[in-house]
Amino acid sequence: MNINKISDIVQFQIKNIFGLEKKEEIELNIIGGGYFVLAHDQTLMCLNYFSPKYYDGQINPYNSVMYCIFLYWLSHFLYKGGQTQLADKVYYLNKMLNGNDIFYAIELPEYWCCEHPIGTVLGKAHFGNSFYFYQGCTVGGSLHNNRICYPTIGNHVTMFSDAKILGDTYIGDNCVLSANTYIINEKIPENSLVFGKSPNILVKSNLKSQKEWIAL
Repeated sequence: MNINKISDIVQFQIKNIFGLEKKEEIELNIIGGGYFVLAHDQTLMCLNYFSPKYYDGQINPYNSVMYCIFLYWLSHFLYKGGQTQLADKVYYLNKMLNGNDIFYAIELPEYWCCEHPIGTVLGKAHFGNSFYFYQGCTVGGSLHNNRICYPTIGNHVTMFSDAKILGDTYIGDNCVLSANTYIINEKIPENSLVFGKSPNILVKSNLKSQKEWIAL
């Protein structure tokens, strides 16, 4: 679907769900186009990199994976451009329609993707490139040594369903968190396959690439 059609859909949804003040409507129609282009192009970069199911070279706003990615980037670029009130509405639109909580101030990497974004909460963390998650995943801070700490996640990290990364945690490159893994205040070396719950986690060698895992 072309960018003008996607823009029309987003504006229609925002206007009918949240309402738009006259100033916001003008901002969407006049300067909003630039943010839509940024979000559109960045979303295509993510989709071309990962080639998720049902992707045919265009963004389908009726596919939750594609629309989730697009709405995150749109809210993020609006926020970066100082359009916080509009960013709020796009963020809530993503939350409402796709069932995730991915705040626009979170710095997701250039390339990221998901499968079934519903139930996922992505909080403050350093996200490495080529980040991939499934449904029900959580990333965020936790109290450790009397201060709130946030995770550092390396490149090519995959989180399977209901996996959690919290607190003062370091995840190395090319790591896979199996379903229901719960990691808090741990250091996970690169090329690891992780099972279980902290402090009783099981770490094995990961012999597959990320693309082999997500193709399963």
